[in-house]
Amino acid sequence: MSDADVRSKRVRVGRISGLFGVKGWVKIHSYTEPRENVVGFKEWIVEHEGSEQRVEVEAGRTAGKHVIAKLKGVDDRDDARRWIGAELSVEREALPPCEPGEYYWADLEGLTVRNLRGETLGEVDYLMRTGANDVLVLTGGADRLIPWISSVVRDVDIDGGFIVVDWEESFWES
Repeated sequence: MSDADVRSKRVRVGRISGLFGVKGWVKIHSYTEPRENVVGFKEWIVEHEGSEQRVEVEAGRTAGKHVIAKLKGVDDRDDARRWIGAELSVEREALPPCEPGEYYWADLEGLTVRNLRGETLGEVDYLMRTGANDVLVLTGGADRLIPWISSVVRDVDIDGGFIVVDWEESFWES
């Protein structure tokens, strides 16, 4: 996967989950870490009911346990209501660069996972957060989970399109 391919991806950053007040503000369920980073983007790609459009983020902040945002042109509660459930994305290039050895989850999705013997175990479908560590979820079934810990994940080559893990196919067998 080339840098151009990685950079052309869209990255989901959140979802509009509700209304806040009467002046068009919406609650955001953020997928960013920390959660308030979602309102740091100037523009979101808003996907809702089969269509998408680019929307300018006029303002945003935390409000108690919520992250809230004001979208440009959305000025009352009724107008804001139509956006509930919309998914929010940004272009990959809008994200700040990672430090060496750090990765955005979106950059790992779709990479081939191979073990130390070179056997292909699958492709990264998505990652999930658990209490102890993050987990790679591979395509091909619910039991294809690999912990994202240094003793297991040995190499990540975004440009080459693969991840090398110290893991065996037999670990998934009962």
